[in-house]
Order: sequence, then structure tokens, then C-alpha cells
Amino acid sequence: MSGRTIAIGDIHGYLDALNTLLEAIAPEADDTIVALGDFVDRGPDSRAVIERLIELGRQCRLVPILGNHDELLLNVCRGSMYQLGNWLLFGGDATLASYDGRVPDGVPQEHVDFLADCRDWHESERHFFVHGAYEHNRPLERQAWERLRWQSLREHEPLAHCSGKTAIVGHTSQKTGEILDLGFLKCIDTWIYGDGWLTALDVDSGQVWQAGKEGELRE
Repeated sequence: MSGRTIAIGDIHGYLDALNTLLEAIAPEADDTIVALGDFVDRGPDSRAVIERLIELGRQCRLVPILGNHDELLLNVCRGSMYQLGNWLLFGGDATLASYDGRVPDGVPQEHVDFLADCRDWHESERHFFVHGAYEHNRPLERQAWERLRWQSLREHEPLAHCSGKTAIVGHTSQKTGEILDLGFLKCIDTWIYGDGWLTALDVDSGQVWQAGKEGELRE
């Protein structure tokens, strides 16, 4: 497949940062954008972020990975109201506000469908992409979804994967604002919801773009 493969880290409702990255990247129809999950919660514009990602999927090949925050929102939208308290504690209050306080009834079906269609993992010729972590000795199709979605690298730092491919992950926020590069694993959650950046990485060329909360591009 021609075109670039570019991963974007945890967006967490920061639309200005996402728009700045996409303007800098200028994705074309044959590019693949892998969004690593946690599109929602904590930041102010979760609804608009999902709308922008849906639009992006019409411009290029978008591969959205389901993050743990996205999973909580999806479950609430599907009627699992017992998870509402956990979701709000995890930053869902900001997402709730972005839908004018109307969740689940105010969430468009297109948004629910988008989240429902997100993947647990994705792989290319030399890389694979998950939200959280993985078991190094299991093929991707046999991974436990809880580990892929919820496990932090601070809880358990995996070894190189048995496929020999480089892992591109999010979820574990890097408070330095810099990519964690272990060679066999790169974590590009660089703490946009704190004092860091939203990061995009061209996994083949190594080019990096970063943007801040207010939409400023990091030089």
C-alpha cells in the first residue's frame, strides 16, 4: 500500500490540537492515519473530536483504535448506566458537557457507530498499533482486550513482541511531553490533557508533529 502511515496519540477532547496536527500533516487519500484511542474525556471538545475523526475518514484511510475512555462512553451509550460513575470520575464530565449534558440520548447514532466500529489493534508490515499494552508472547488475534485497552506501561512494561514488529501505543501518559522510545515500542501519549502535547508520528520516516492545547504547533 502506498502512502504514509501516521499514528496520533491520545486526543482527549482537544480539537484545536488535533486540527493543528492535521493541517501540518495534510493527509492525502492514500495515507493511513491510525488514531490510538482516548478520543474523549478530560478536554473540552470530545463531541467535536469525534465529528472531526468521522470527517477525516472520508479524506484518507482512518484506523481508529478503541481506548479505555472511549469504551466507557460506548458502554454508557449502550445502556450500561452502572458504569456512569466511573466514567465521570475518569473525565467523562467534560464529555458530558460537550453533549450539552445529554448522554446517552444526546449522542448521535453516527458517533455511537463510530465508537462501535473502532478496533482493538491494527498492524502494518513492520508495526502494530494498540491503545495500551500487550502480551509479548501472544499473537495479536489472541490478545486479551483488557490488556490492549487498559494496561499501563507503568504497571507492566512488555518485552518485544513475538512478531518482531514495533509496537506503537498510547494510554500511558509521558509527563515529559516526549515520546517514549524503547526501540521495539514507542509510546506517543505525550500528556495533552496535562502540560504536554498531542503527538503524531510517521512510523516509517520517523517524522514527528506535536501541538498544544491552544492549537500551537511545537517547533
